Amino acid sequence: MNPFGQHRFLARLAIESDVGTALSDTRIRLLEEIERKGSISQAAKAVPLSYKAAWDAIDALNNLAPEPLVVRVTGGRQGGGTQLTGYGRRIVAMYRALELEYQAALDRLAERLDDVGPASIKEFQALMQRMSMKTSARNQFSGPITGLRDGGVDYEVRLRLDPATEIVAVITKASAENLGLAIGKEVHALVKSSSVLLMTDAELQITARNRLWGEVAAIHAGSVNDEVTIALPSGRTVTAVVTHGSCEALGLAIGVPACAIFKASSVILASWE
Repeated sequence: MNPFGQHRFLARLAIESDVGTALSDTRIRLLEEIERKGSISQAAKAVPLSYKAAWDAIDALNNLAPEPLVVRVTGGRQGGGTQLTGYGRRIVAMYRALELEYQAALDRLAERLDDVGPASIKEFQALMQRMSMKTSARNQFSGPITGLRDGGVDYEVRLRLDPATEIVAVITKASAENLGLAIGKEVHALVKSSSVLLMTDAELQITARNRLWGEVAAIHAGSVNDEVTIALPSGRTVTAVVTHGSCEALGLAIGVPACAIFKASSVILASWE
């Protein structure tokens, strides 16, 4: 007898590829709604997601992908909006095609559950829960390793985000060995928004290794702190959490050039293998 009765496994696909694990059913539906409506606010309502959650998802997708999936457009008869790139449309089509294959595989599995005991199913469910780990780090990037320097007790790791941008991480030698780091290997980089500082003075001398220049794309005001998103020339973004006073002192506003700064020791690396 099927231990799940008449219930059917439903596919909820999460793809681990060049865009990491952020490509989920919810985010694919968000992309599809953006394609239909050309508006982030209308797409967010249709999913449904909050407006901020929708933009956070888009920022994460653009940061993890080799090229942007979504772009902001200005002008035109409707005054601008948001649209998918050609790459974004291909990703959506690929996801839906894989989902169909995934569902077919689950249907075949359900037909063979007569030979699987309830205990084995519970063990499998527990394993899936452990493997579906999420992270609270606001900034997530992926790219190939372009440099490795052995410092004795630690390793300096260079990660290329795009042709014009690299970031540097410093991790322990044991961590580097555990991750199996090598030149060309794709890795995931995480940076908490609280670890990111902002500056607007290009002449300011600082010791932080990572300095990413762009323009202020969004400011979300809180009761004490503001969340500031910097859009890089590549379309990727970096988000920092700073005080109201700091925002005012720096004169931060939409379109103002600014630099996101974070120490190499603030970068956490992860590998899919």
